[in-house]
Amino acid sequence: MVEMLSEPLRSGSGANGTGALLEVENLHVEFHTRSGVAKAVNGVSYSVNAGETLAVLGESGSGKSVTAQTIMGILDMPPGRVTAGQIRFRGVDLLKLPEEERRKIRGEGISMIFQDALSALNPVFPVGWQIAEMYRVHRGTSRSEAKKKAIELMDRVRIPAAKDRVNDYPHQFSGGMRQRIMIAMAIALDPEILIADEPTTALDVTVQAQIMELLAELQRESNMGLILITHDLGVVADVADKIAVMYGGRIVEQASVYDLFRNPAHPYSKGLLESIPRVDLKGRELHAIKGTPPNLLQMPTGCAFHPRCPYRRDRCETEVPPLQPVGGTRKSACHYWREVLDGGTR
Repeated sequence: MVEMLSEPLRSGSGANGTGALLEVENLHVEFHTRSGVAKAVNGVSYSVNAGETLAVLGESGSGKSVTAQTIMGILDMPPGRVTAGQIRFRGVDLLKLPEEERRKIRGEGISMIFQDALSALNPVFPVGWQIAEMYRVHRGTSRSEAKKKAIELMDRVRIPAAKDRVNDYPHQFSGGMRQRIMIAMAIALDPEILIADEPTTALDVTVQAQIMELLAELQRESNMGLILITHDLGVVADVADKIAVMYGGRIVEQASVYDLFRNPAHPYSKGLLESIPRVDLKGRELHAIKGTPPNLLQMPTGCAFHPRCPYRRDRCETEVPPLQPVGGTRKSACHYWREVLDGGTR
C-alpha cells in the first residue's frame, strides 16, 4: 500500500540547484518495421541533477526504457532511429559523439541496471568475473586486483559470504541477489548518473524494499543522480524527488513526488493513483484505467490518452495538448488540467 505523503520526503543536493548533470531535450525515437513506423518516443524532455532521483512512470510501451537505452547509446539502430533531440551529459550532446567516445562515458559517467538480471548476466561466467570485467576493460586492472575489487563490491551491495561466492554462477543466486550483482556491476566505476530500469520487477515486496533502500544508500554515498524507471507508484513514493509520467511516448505530467501524490494534474496520473491501494483511503473502491495503451503504429489523433480519458471532449480528439506549466515547477499535457486538479480523487 502507498501512504499519502504529508511533505516532501527527500531533497537531494541536485534538487537544490547544483546544475543538471543530464539533460534530455525534445527526444524523438522511432522504429521502422514491416508493419510501419512505430513512434516510440515523441518529444521527451527531462533533466537530472547530482543527488537527485527522477522517477519515470508509465505502462509498458510508454517509451520509458527506449528513452533510457537511447541515453546509454545501446539502442539497436536499425530498426531504431533517433530523429530529433539532444542528450546532454555535463553539457556535451552524446548523440553527436563518436561511438568510441560514448563507450568511455558508459559505465564511468552513466550506468544502467537492467530489469531482468538473469537475462542480463552471462550464465557461463562466474558473477565475480563479470563484475571484475568492468575494472579490467575500463581501468586496465590486473585479474587478481579486479577480483579483489569485485569481492569488495559484492560486500558493498550486501551479498553474504562474498569471498566464498565470488566464483558462483548467476543461476546459483536468488532473484534478489542477482539484482544486487547487477547493481554492483553498475556502480563499479562510480557513475555520476545511474539508470535503474524496473529494478524490482518479479521480486517480492520485502526484497523490493531492500533493493530500493540499497539504491538510496549508494546514492547518498556518492551523490549520484538516479533515474528510476517503473510502473509502480508504490516503489517511488519514498525515494523520488520528482516524477515524469509517460504515456504513448510522451511525458504527460512532470511534478514533485509530493505534488503528484497529493493531487495529480493529468487524467492518466490520476488514474494510476486511483488504481493502487493507499492506507489513507482505506476501504475506498479502486478504479482501473479502462481500455489499453495505444498502438504505436496507429497512434490516436489529438491526445493519445483521449480514448481512455473520462475528461475527454471533442477538442481532445483533434488537438495534441502541449506540456505546459500549471503552477510552480509542475507541467501537464492536458487541455483540461484545471478540472483534473479541482476534481481531486474520486
